[in-house]
Amino acid sequence: MSGHAEAYGSGPTSVRAWRPAVPGVKEVFHARFTDHAYPAHVHQDWTVLIVDAGAVRYDLDRREHGTLEPTVSLLPPGVAHDGRSARQGGFRKRVIYLDSSMIDTGLIGAAVDNPDLIDPLLRHRVAQLHATLAEPGNEVESQSRLTLILERLRDHLGSRRPAPDGRRSDRPVARKLRDLLDQHLVDGVDLERAAADFGVAPTYLIRAFTAGFGLPPHRYLVGRRVELARRLLLDGMPIADAAVGSGFYDQSHLSRHLRRMINTTPARYQSSAGTVSRG
Repeated sequence: MSGHAEAYGSGPTSVRAWRPAVPGVKEVFHARFTDHAYPAHVHQDWTVLIVDAGAVRYDLDRREHGTLEPTVSLLPPGVAHDGRSARQGGFRKRVIYLDSSMIDTGLIGAAVDNPDLIDPLLRHRVAQLHATLAEPGNEVESQSRLTLILERLRDHLGSRRPAPDGRRSDRPVARKLRDLLDQHLVDGVDLERAAADFGVAPTYLIRAFTAGFGLPPHRYLVGRRVELARRLLLDGMPIADAAVGSGFYDQSHLSRHLRRMINTTPARYQSSAGTVSRG
């Protein structure tokens, strides 16, 4: 289970931090500061930083850098850095701390040389990941999004994993993942572990599945969970039990996805079963 820390402070400073149940993500940190300056410090983890308002100026390995709204900053583990606002009024930022094993430590030098990445697609994907991490129960989706982010970060650092053998068909591995997802609708699947078991890279697994079935693994899983929840609701199961029994975190988690799928609530969907004419 993930733990959440409530935001504190009704004034200009606010902080929220939590540890999601997503392999490789050590902490998620959201903050708004007006006059706070970080002293020089070192993290054991990779730091993925985006700024939503204002700008951040920092020294990394005694060289000055800056993070603006269009930028993704990647700060490597074990390298000293500080941080402060670059504009009046402070800044608002979102940070993901990744276990040091998620990116080859041999790429630390490249990150020190070029920590600020101007890449609109990467920025969009990181923002999407934050939105997903903010809702418990989206662990498979978060892992899928993180895998694509890591691939793009490695590309920026000049390291591409070997391309899969083009002679190998995507379909067998896509079907294997589909079968695995079907077997684990409720408890979910660790995509990194599944990729290792199938002998492929996680990005290859996700792309193969998407090419084979027309949607990424996490959307397939959510759709199948909604399908199961609908059957349980029509069987008369209490909504909270149907939510957990179909793999959702809680009733509100099911409600969000059911509304997205068929534009109704679990209660309305369940009550509709008794309104069908049998004439």
